[in-house]
Amino acid sequence: MLTFLAGAEVDPDEFRATWKASLLIGTASFAAPFAGVLLLCRYGFDWTWKAAEIGGTALSTTSLAVVYAVLVETGLNATALGKLIMSATFVTDLATVLALSVLFIRPTWWLLPFVAASVLLILVMPRLERWFFAQYGNRVIETEIKGAFAALLVLMWLAEKANSQAVLPAFLLGLAVSRTFARHRATQQRFRVVAFALLTPFFFLRSGMNVSLPLVIANLGLLGALLGAKLVLKSAAVHPLARRHAHPHAAFTTLLMSTGLTFGTISATYGYTAGIVTKAQFSLLVTVVVLTAVLPTAVAQRYFSPDRPALGIPGSADQPRLRLAVSDRTSAPAPEQNGPMP
Repeated sequence: MLTFLAGAEVDPDEFRATWKASLLIGTASFAAPFAGVLLLCRYGFDWTWKAAEIGGTALSTTSLAVVYAVLVETGLNATALGKLIMSATFVTDLATVLALSVLFIRPTWWLLPFVAASVLLILVMPRLERWFFAQYGNRVIETEIKGAFAALLVLMWLAEKANSQAVLPAFLLGLAVSRTFARHRATQQRFRVVAFALLTPFFFLRSGMNVSLPLVIANLGLLGALLGAKLVLKSAAVHPLARRHAHPHAAFTTLLMSTGLTFGTISATYGYTAGIVTKAQFSLLVTVVVLTAVLPTAVAQRYFSPDRPALGIPGSADQPRLRLAVSDRTSAPAPEQNGPMP
């Protein structure tokens, strides 16, 4: 759902103009922590090779949920910088999903129907939007939202049957209907409410219930090493490219690309349910993922947030305070009367 919304936020024309920068930043953001954390887990912590691959995959991600939330709340999603960051985030998470699929998941024959349905929906939905919104849009029953949910559920069901992930077709479907969402902002806002308030919390609650806090406390050294490895490797790989393609907001871009949450948790959860990582390893990975969702985001917003008026974000300039304090109202002198009272 979040991948679909992120795709819908991207302007196709600007995406075509910045795809090289997005590809470079996103690929570097994945490759450096994946390789570095994998080697650290295998040779530094003596994990099994498969467990080390899960560790590298889980900590290679950039959180689409966190990046999307930050950009939307600050209004940066409407700027070229925000679109570049979202596109690069998608590239990183796509690489993570591909790594997880290639290393661990064996597709079934359902992959063919999954690919066919994905192509059909991506081609057909944008062409139906004018007729559909004219017939069923702006109604209390929210038919347009139900239709998009139905399409996403079909993709998710087929992806599960195929032992794959629906992240790529969901993003491309969102990208295909992005012009529709640009014309119907109220519908887009309702999608956000459903996604953030209703759907995503259940996934994170389920994963959090499997984390063992005593095991995390018993392995604080490993926790710090994994956290430091992800942040350092992400920064070393992304910052030089961000200075070239996102100047003067390289630090802000680098910190957002260092976040992790959704696909990191998915990777760790898969490793745990498949018996590849132990409960202690799973607990460490999920804890690091959660910490990287909080720490880089807080630093980015506190110290490196872009100047919103300079980026042309509507309503971002400081507004004068219209409400007077009680003392101001009571102490203000009465206006002088220049003439006789009527």
